[in-house]
Amino acid sequence: MKVAVIGVTGYGGAELLRLLLAHPQFSVAAVYTSSQEGQRLDEIYPHLAGVNRTLEAIDAEVIAKQTDLVFTATPSGVSSQLVPHLLEAGCRVVDLSGDFRLKETELYEHWYGYGAAPKGWVDEGVYGLTEWEREEIQDACLVANPGCYPTATLLGLAPLVQEGVVEPASIIIDAKSGVSGAGRTPSLGNHYGEVNENLKIYKVNAHQHIPEIEQMLQKWGDEEPITFSTHLVPMTRGIMATIYATVNQEMTAERLWQLYAHYYAGEPFIRLRRAGTFPATKEVTGSNYCDLGLAYDERTGRITVVSVIDNLMKGAAGQAVQNANLMCGWDEALGLNFTPIYP
Repeated sequence: MKVAVIGVTGYGGAELLRLLLAHPQFSVAAVYTSSQEGQRLDEIYPHLAGVNRTLEAIDAEVIAKQTDLVFTATPSGVSSQLVPHLLEAGCRVVDLSGDFRLKETELYEHWYGYGAAPKGWVDEGVYGLTEWEREEIQDACLVANPGCYPTATLLGLAPLVQEGVVEPASIIIDAKSGVSGAGRTPSLGNHYGEVNENLKIYKVNAHQHIPEIEQMLQKWGDEEPITFSTHLVPMTRGIMATIYATVNQEMTAERLWQLYAHYYAGEPFIRLRRAGTFPATKEVTGSNYCDLGLAYDERTGRITVVSVIDNLMKGAAGQAVQNANLMCGWDEALGLNFTPIYP
């Protein structure tokens, strides 16, 4: 199947291209950019030397003629204008931006600060949290790939919320990310001298992923707002979401572990750690895995869930390929069975 990547010059787009070039069923027809037309890809990313690709200008009609499925790894506010044209031209799309994730367009405009995509196409899109939206993804023409923080958070929270074993208002998420989540465009916030040997909180009570997480929790029956904090740590890849919640019924550490083992049995990319052990970000680097560690504190009546992913893989490109596999009717793990890189 012929595919294209729009926005290949960002970290997520480059990672996506790496996966697609090794995929047994996808053939990359072309790569597109809005600003660097005519440049060779290896001039921008020397690690792609030998790929022999030149960046092409974005033209929806041309793209539709060349490809069957398009990945849009564009900044927020771009996909909302571009994707409808691709869909109308007959392409199927996996969108890695945030432009089609929020079903309430007013929420999108408030949290992202851009004009929303046409409501009809927003409603048409399927939220691509693969493990929980699998059936809808299989029939979708547009998949809104989840954000990196929501992926780690929702996979960690889902069994608790689905089973209704915690007080919704008690949920607190303390999340930390490496600097690649900020993208490749340099800024003061991700400058080496600012990030190195430093740990800082950002977007306090104002992160655009808050409504995305709450939207999915509401679908599962939790109407309460969450407390969600994000921190930048001096590493390149990885997200750790440490989740706290108070139980509303009798609980033990063994019952908690069995609950997660039941919900994630047979999932190819969810790895549940043994009781009393917890994952680290480096243990999923370069892979599509989400590793989960669990604890129950009988003294406080609170559960702790530790969820780790590679933000560029399960948090972006890897999950996008997983969703595309489902859209094409293939094994969702096709082309994604990477063992993590360690150390």
